[in-house]
Amino acid sequence: MASSEKNPMVVAHIFVWMVLVLLSSRITVSDGTATDIECLKSIKDSLVDPNNYLNTTWDFNNKSEGFLCKFMGVECWHPDENRVLNIRLTDLGLKGQFPVGIQKCTSLTGLDLSHNNLSGSIPKNISKILPYVTTFDLSFNNFSGGIPRDLANCSFLNDLKLDNNRLTGNIPLEFGLLDRIKTLNVTNNLLSGPIPTFTHGDIPAESFANNLDLCGKILKPCPGVQRKSHVGVIAAAAAGGITFTSIIAGIFLYYMSRGVAKRKADDPEGKGQEH
Repeated sequence: MASSEKNPMVVAHIFVWMVLVLLSSRITVSDGTATDIECLKSIKDSLVDPNNYLNTTWDFNNKSEGFLCKFMGVECWHPDENRVLNIRLTDLGLKGQFPVGIQKCTSLTGLDLSHNNLSGSIPKNISKILPYVTTFDLSFNNFSGGIPRDLANCSFLNDLKLDNNRLTGNIPLEFGLLDRIKTLNVTNNLLSGPIPTFTHGDIPAESFANNLDLCGKILKPCPGVQRKSHVGVIAAAAAGGITFTSIIAGIFLYYMSRGVAKRKADDPEGKGQEH
């Protein structure tokens, strides 16, 4: 009897627990949707759109389910869920700097802003802005400054295209540790210094063409490496010369000592020295 009286209480607790789970999941999805909406609004507000591509196709007044997924250049994880997977805004004539508000698209894995007129520098904290990015394309723009070392912390990167900009300085050697990298293109920039040694990918020499002064294993030797190799050759030659001289001197002393010993044996009293 007691057990039957407790059953309704157990059922009630289970029901309340299920309601709370559903509400919490609903809140999580709503929060994700809200941040993605803010992300795209920020991109639209921060970029100059002379051809009105975004102004005419990104309608935030439409609140229907999955409305973000219908925006030009926006791909969602699921068609009826406003969670942005990829953003591809290529060849739209967009102007301005890198849209840092894109970090609010917290599930973004692909960003393609190629063939526009974007300028300024690539943010130094790029791995915090795009922590899960696998494809990153800023090619054919006017980005300047250095390639941020922090980009090497985007550990999911498969494809990185920074070609045809005005980037200067070195390519971060830490790029060599990107174990998923398949494509890297930095051609037609103003880069210099040694290129990374990639341990998990085969990046061809053509990917570094038309820069200021890049060097490395698959390119021309770096000056420091040449000097070290020359020093090594000189040191080896010097060591070889010293060794050869030592051998000759040893042979000479050996025969000299034998000659002295023979003379002493033939003339033990040293009479041959008397005049």
